[in-house]
Amino acid sequence: MAGIGVRGVGNTGLKVSSLGFGASPLGNVFGNVKEEDAIASVHEAFRLGINFFDTSPYYGGTLSEKMLGKALKTLMVPRDQYVVSTKCGRYAEGFDFSAERVTQSIDESLARLNLDYVDILQCHDIEFGSLDQIVNETIPALQKLKETGKIRYIGITGLPLYVFTYVLDRVPSGSVDVILSYCHYSINDTSLEDLLPYLKSKGVGVITASPLSMGLLTENGPPEWHPAPSELKSACAAAAAHCKAKGKNISKLSLQYSLKNKDIASVLVGMNSVQQVRENIAATVEVEEGHCIDQELLEEVEAIFRPVKNQTWPSGIGHN
Repeated sequence: MAGIGVRGVGNTGLKVSSLGFGASPLGNVFGNVKEEDAIASVHEAFRLGINFFDTSPYYGGTLSEKMLGKALKTLMVPRDQYVVSTKCGRYAEGFDFSAERVTQSIDESLARLNLDYVDILQCHDIEFGSLDQIVNETIPALQKLKETGKIRYIGITGLPLYVFTYVLDRVPSGSVDVILSYCHYSINDTSLEDLLPYLKSKGVGVITASPLSMGLLTENGPPEWHPAPSELKSACAAAAAHCKAKGKNISKLSLQYSLKNKDIASVLVGMNSVQQVRENIAATVEVEEGHCIDQELLEEVEAIFRPVKNQTWPSGIGHN
């Protein structure tokens, strides 16, 4: 099997695999995962070319970080062979973006991950905090952590796209290195695309997550708690059924669609089994090798989504 390609992340100099390993499922977020399965999935991902692993203390109430830490420790390869991002500000007990909490947070994360540093530390779901606090307190605190060597680069994450421009327009140039956006670069929602030239102009790297829109773009459909409007859920179910009737899987189509945009450094997909890892890597390699996505099928699916294109759902303070 050919390898997965690597892409640059803004101005950081980091090179990450185009497919990234989302470690939230290792925290039993989507059902229980045995420790040996968690470790095996990370090892297989690395063996097959994934070098980028993303986690957070929020996932599984710190369990995701602990599991990823065990897996990375037993990889027995030099630290510079893989890129790790974790997050701060969102925890099982709630949100806290204060300088004191995020400074303490990285030490806790490093201990769980068995690492001396993380490559990227991201403020997690900033729409649930004060964006002015992120600008004036959190980012400056992370810059101090950068100076200590505990983190190499600084990122911000969130669902609503306005949070990125709000922060990036107000912090000194170069103080935020990367953004992580989810559910806004997939077949049903490409609203991130409009922001890509702006992010490029700022030298900010772009990571996307949830190419399957948190389960919307799957044959089984989303979990019951999924916040999407019912009209969008219905369209996704219709699109999944249409793909299945043609002998295709909407999840594979959706992942490959997200991977095709080279302005996105890495597409994060949650994985918790060797089988999932192999399937996702096989789909990625097809894109890397230039195999065409089924254009006819893609156009048919896009037609199904046209009435609900770029529909999203509220997230943040005032919406919960």
